[in-house]
Amino acid sequence: MKSFIFAVYCTILLSLASTTVVLSGCASGPSSSSPVEGDRDLKVDDPKLLAVQNVEHAMRLIDITIAHYFEPETFEMRRFYNPFTKAKSDERASVWMYTAGIEAVNAVLFALEKAREAGENSLYNNHHKRYVQLLDKLYANADYYLGTFELVSYTQTKEWSVYAVNRANRKGRANVAGILNVYDDQMWLIRELLDSYRLTGNDGYLEKAEYLTAYVLDGWDVTRDENGKENGGIPWGPGYTTKHACSNGPLISPLVWLHEIYKDKSDKTEHSYIDEHDLKTRRTEQLEKQQYYLEYARSIYDWQKKNLLNKDGVYTDMMGGCVPNCDIRYEEVDDVRYRANTPLTEAVGEAYTYNSGTMLSGAVDLYRVTREDRYARDGQELAKNSFTHFASLGKDIPEYYSFETEGFRNWFNGILLRSYHEAAVLNSDIGDYLTAFQQNLDYGFEHFNHNGFLPTNLLKGWGEEKAGHGVEGMFMFAYAAQYAILAKHQLKEI
Repeated sequence: MKSFIFAVYCTILLSLASTTVVLSGCASGPSSSSPVEGDRDLKVDDPKLLAVQNVEHAMRLIDITIAHYFEPETFEMRRFYNPFTKAKSDERASVWMYTAGIEAVNAVLFALEKAREAGENSLYNNHHKRYVQLLDKLYANADYYLGTFELVSYTQTKEWSVYAVNRANRKGRANVAGILNVYDDQMWLIRELLDSYRLTGNDGYLEKAEYLTAYVLDGWDVTRDENGKENGGIPWGPGYTTKHACSNGPLISPLVWLHEIYKDKSDKTEHSYIDEHDLKTRRTEQLEKQQYYLEYARSIYDWQKKNLLNKDGVYTDMMGGCVPNCDIRYEEVDDVRYRANTPLTEAVGEAYTYNSGTMLSGAVDLYRVTREDRYARDGQELAKNSFTHFASLGKDIPEYYSFETEGFRNWFNGILLRSYHEAAVLNSDIGDYLTAFQQNLDYGFEHFNHNGFLPTNLLKGWGEEKAGHGVEGMFMFAYAAQYAILAKHQLKEI
């Protein structure tokens, strides 16, 4: 495996000679007081240098995105920026897009730690502190997306403070009612909060992650079918009835991480459920957190695999086919109102890379803590099937793999990349799939880098974006996260 990676590194290093010159003039902005070093002279006899360069690319992408998409005083993120016209869009970024920035910073911090372990102390010493500070600033200003509402769920009525889709003008005052908050947005934040906790040891991140986890698990459909089994699945949001791959799969890995945090501890939490015998009565019990989180990780994984794994061996978008319609239904039990089940009859929609990516990561994490072979088998099959399904060799450029980039697929693809990095522990050959992402990123840098900005399609260039909105800020963050994850993987392999 290492000899294969070394050969790939050498090929890519040779192709990057012109990239180094282009990058040396990248953005000024909030980080100008602590700029990233100029890119180093590359030596093909030292593959570690590619990993270091990947970290440096990631930091430059983050810095230029903060400088051009964010308002300095309010830290409000705009959705688009056009580096040719220098125009910033009026449209604000959603909380999901904003969270992509937290994801990128976490990825860089992980890579910096790996770089220090590999002897690159100056890289860590020069940049770790400022990215921890940026992380704090991103979380502090995420509060512009926070709001409070009362929710009638399957087991209770409770007031929650969660993250809205849209940003408000004052912290804590966002509208989160109905469809204005969705469970997957909370899940991406949970994932990043737990990564940030592991990176910094800040208990506040863990506390927030557990609060949001309680909120999304309150959305798990605990109603029972005629056989007494839970219907299961989490709708897209409290204002929806369809149950999506993206509102289930992203929670599996964070639940496993929470299980690991509380393993061998006696901390308990409340579990709400419906009696399996009378099928109506709501009950509660106290469970140890280590058990509670792992059981939910298993249940969500099993629900998604049963309902959304398609004939191609990848994951379909959602369960739809609502009966009789997709309106939210309620029922009364002992004069108390609860949300009721809406039957869903068919898996519908496209297969997206991130839905397979979260299930692959989930399989890896569940295998690590349970050592059950079924998760390892699932992971290896899904890795192979997803690359076959989503990567097209030679579609745009001979000997390069293309991934679809329409809509938000660029960010989706980064979730798949992350899962391949994680799944390499199941089979080292899975790590070879990362080469396609490395080559595409580097091709985009070499051929289409414009003042530090990259287009949506790294193999085809700017196209209509040049005269239009430009590029999504979350895509710039996605590229940064991808570079950082590649660096982390490469440093681990050396």
